[in-house]
Amino acid sequence: MTNEDRKRLIWTLFQRLDATDVGGAAALWRAAMTPDAVFHAVHPMNDLQGAEDLIAGLVGPLRAAIPDLQRRTYALMAGRFMDADWVCALGVFEGTMTGTWLGIPATDGLINLRFGEFYRIEDDRIAEVYAIHDLIDLMRQAGINPLPAPPAGVPDIFPAPVTQDGVRFDPARQGETDTSLALVEAMIFGLHKFAEGDLKRMGMEQYWSPQMLWYGPGGIGSNRGVTGFQRYHQKPFLTAFPDRVGGNHKARFADGAYVASTGWPSITATHAGPWLGVPGTGRQITMRVMDWWRREGDALKENWVFIDVPHVMLQSGHDIFSKLNAGDAA
Repeated sequence: MTNEDRKRLIWTLFQRLDATDVGGAAALWRAAMTPDAVFHAVHPMNDLQGAEDLIAGLVGPLRAAIPDLQRRTYALMAGRFMDADWVCALGVFEGTMTGTWLGIPATDGLINLRFGEFYRIEDDRIAEVYAIHDLIDLMRQAGINPLPAPPAGVPDIFPAPVTQDGVRFDPARQGETDTSLALVEAMIFGLHKFAEGDLKRMGMEQYWSPQMLWYGPGGIGSNRGVTGFQRYHQKPFLTAFPDRVGGNHKARFADGAYVASTGWPSITATHAGPWLGVPGTGRQITMRVMDWWRREGDALKENWVFIDVPHVMLQSGHDIFSKLNAGDAA
């Protein structure tokens, strides 16, 4: 199969899932996955072994809470990493939340559930999935605030690419793909130069457009420009996790002007300082992370970021879902 074939395989699955009910969705997942496939989900679902576990642990409960669920895909990419073939997708689920899911109460109105997904393909079936659903942002839409709101001037937004070209099925030019990947990998190497609070040492200005847009996970918010990114996300993050080591990727590849990566976990660190309202604990933590970047010319223009925040909080002694189910998350 070519990259384009693999993208069409996943795209066709998406369209069929949108057009069916929970029973039909279960049948589609059974047919699409290998018998020993694993679906790595966010906390509190975590690893789901095989199609039946996926249906019982995620697909069934989510469809019961949002019966008219449909997917709006912002970007669909395919590539190869470490001798494996991958397809990844970025976007939001939309629907009317009429039931409770994971203790998050029904809104009886339209919700947008941000998602990032990486599919490892063997022949023409799904052998492994890594997926992050932004549960913190969904809680916000349900009127629950498990974390402090981002500061003024840091909106909690997650739009589609400015260029509206994230889903394509024509082959990307290899030179364009190689250029995108090389730029992101150079930028990632620069991130490791952080020392003693010196953000300038990273040299981020050489990789990012002056008009860059950084779309963070729920609870962190979004920024424009390197200065805003450093002020509202990078500095607080590196103060909280100064010894962090990242880049442990399960997948990292480019497709034309887009690049994506995921690590499970991608980052290991000591929780040394306050982060998202939780004081430093001195505990060792890991982070499940996903990134999508869009290159424009010789600079990165947009970056969509997912972090399994509830899993990080759990490791820091802050069990969001235990509090949510006890009725005191707000």
